[in-house]
Amino acid sequence: MLDALTVATAVAALALAAWCGWAAYRDQPTKDWHFIGMAVVTLLTLVQLVVGIVQLARGEKPEQGTTIFVSYLIGAFACVPAAGLMSLAERTRWGSITVAAGGVVLAVLQVRLYDIWGG
Repeated sequence: MLDALTVATAVAALALAAWCGWAAYRDQPTKDWHFIGMAVVTLLTLVQLVVGIVQLARGEKPEQGTTIFVSYLIGAFACVPAAGLMSLAERTRWGSITVAAGGVVLAVLQVRLYDIWGG
């Protein structure tokens, strides 16, 4: 795994969580700007997914097992888009809270991915 990419993804996810948390504090739903932020974070997780699969294809192995590593990669990739879709269904401050929670979950998943890989 690329440590810099993992850190960048975690920091971006926490920034998104803070941004959407601030919107929820101000009693606002997710807006177009939030979805642009979600797209950026999702793009980072897509790059991480591709890098992880390429490293596995090159023969590198995670310390705690390939199956759990791939599961966490897919979960990390799906985390923010799932929260974004749920926020579209809930067009109140709770939609913003959902995306904020998704950002925090993604940051935790990044720490776990780093640990699984052997960091």
